[in-house]
Amino acid sequence: MANLLDQLAAMTVVVADTGDIDAIRQFTPRDATTNPSLILAAAQIPTYQELIDRSLRESRAAIGAGAAADAVVSEALDEICVIFGKEILKIVPGRVSTEVDARLSFDTEATITKARKLIGLYNEAGISNERVLIKIASTWEGIQAAEVLEKEGIHCNLTLLFGFAQAVAAAEAGATLISPFVGRILDWHKKNSGRDSYPGPEDPGVISVTSIFNYYKTYGYKTEVMGASFRNMEEIIELAGCDLLTISPGLLDQLRKTPGVLERRLNAFDPGPCVDQITLDEPSFRELLASDPMASEKLEEGISGFTKAIETLEAQLAHRLAELEGGAAFGHAVHEIFLLNDLDGDGCITREEWLGSDAVFDALDTDSDGRLAPDDVRSGLGPLLIRA
Repeated sequence: MANLLDQLAAMTVVVADTGDIDAIRQFTPRDATTNPSLILAAAQIPTYQELIDRSLRESRAAIGAGAAADAVVSEALDEICVIFGKEILKIVPGRVSTEVDARLSFDTEATITKARKLIGLYNEAGISNERVLIKIASTWEGIQAAEVLEKEGIHCNLTLLFGFAQAVAAAEAGATLISPFVGRILDWHKKNSGRDSYPGPEDPGVISVTSIFNYYKTYGYKTEVMGASFRNMEEIIELAGCDLLTISPGLLDQLRKTPGVLERRLNAFDPGPCVDQITLDEPSFRELLASDPMASEKLEEGISGFTKAIETLEAQLAHRLAELEGGAAFGHAVHEIFLLNDLDGDGCITREEWLGSDAVFDALDTDSDGRLAPDDVRSGLGPLLIRA
């Protein structure tokens, strides 16, 4: 008997939700998607250290030997996303999704600029726009950026999508694809209902994606639906037939090892019932989103989470750059940190003065006294700094 993964792949495009190139090679999906959290996880794997080092060296060369470390790291972030994307595209026959910095989620023009830069890096490597999706958070500002980019031939994947308002606005903007987060919707409802679990057909994330899919197909929107962020196989089984599903390696492995008959649940040519068609402008979008506490809270939480992942990755890149260039370079970086954050010039940085994330402050504040001295920063960022 055929396994569930093979049957799923016959009716839905299977996408690997990982930055682990070896995992992508193992499951041979058509597409792959990454985000800062996934790249951060992949960056911990020694196999990929050369990719990280290459991006740092190329970034240093691109902006000059005299540039500050934080400028090199900022440039390297874009390079790393594209380098991982290029490696993934050597394996998958389809597309890779590369994410715009979540810190730009409420800035339309900055999002457009970053997206153009990312696609330009792919183009310089000989990769066409058709093989890349630019991932943008589904804020109103992000959706407006996607509308501009799509008209320029830059295809967008609107991510961190939790509510119907986001889905409608994304389709009206002509986005190539949306990524509704099935598992995170379930998480919110479990937390707020007190229930430990939901049967597959009653799963709130499954119900949300099903309603969006039927709405799109009923009214002829071209935007594809890619269910994402799954917590269990049942969610995937209930969405069989969706345009695309992006699935973690662990769940892909479970599907591959599970025999059985998989029935199509969603059908683009025979969609289920849906609500009447609506049109949204900015005020009505914000009103509808605000009326959905789950979507509002999870969007804010998702942007915050991706931001923390980026800041953690930046700290790791700064440390690695110091290792590549020598302790003196990192010593200079520590000096820059104090120039930026020690607002009263007393030689210590308090949590109130700290301009970065709490997660990074906590990692550096090893003695938990709520103050960062230069030695705290040096020791927190690596043994090399102590020698410096």
